[in-house]
Amino acid sequence: MAGWSAENATKAFLRALKMGKVGKEPDVGEFISAIAAGNNAQLMVMVCAGIAGSTTALALVAAAHQTGGRVVCILPRPDGLQASKIALGNYSNSVEFVTGEAKTLLLDDYKEADFVLIDCNIHHPKEVFQAAKKSSELDGGLVVGYNALHRESNWQSDHELKAHFLPIGEGLLVTRTGKRHGGGGNRRGHWVVKIDKCTGEEHVFRIRDPQKKWIEA
Repeated sequence: MAGWSAENATKAFLRALKMGKVGKEPDVGEFISAIAAGNNAQLMVMVCAGIAGSTTALALVAAAHQTGGRVVCILPRPDGLQASKIALGNYSNSVEFVTGEAKTLLLDDYKEADFVLIDCNIHHPKEVFQAAKKSSELDGGLVVGYNALHRESNWQSDHELKAHFLPIGEGLLVTRTGKRHGGGGNRRGHWVVKIDKCTGEEHVFRIRDPQKKWIEA
């Protein structure tokens, strides 16, 4: 996966903003789209708990339009296929749908995925999260879990996951796997969330290198 592209992130963010009008949580979709496109993701895999949610799926479609990548949606059962296509409308043609066990598919069929988005409402989310990290371990990539706050257990705070929790929407978990191409040293950076005390708005910044003074959105 190539280095961070602020231009791709910005364009995907704006595209997701326009597409996500039908979604319930556009802020989440815009953020997901921006980090997927900003990291130039080429194979984006979404793991759904039921049907494909319009907000998150459209976020990846927007990113794919910017990077020229693919979007694959893993559904747990075939009966969710038609409902997913209806939810996405005309954009359903931009998504490849497959059904089956997410953990197995990630380890066997989608080892090249460089961006994996997981609905934390799925069964055994920790196992799928770890499978996603392992599948993209060689080439490096991002694994993002959404709806992290929906789970009553504290699995998302497990140190083995090495994921950053972001208080966006219903909670996001973000972690990078393996090593990235196109640069030396530790370039992973981290995410900083600032909340405007007056308006309550959340602002998320990606700090590329803690030793330097610039901040990338």
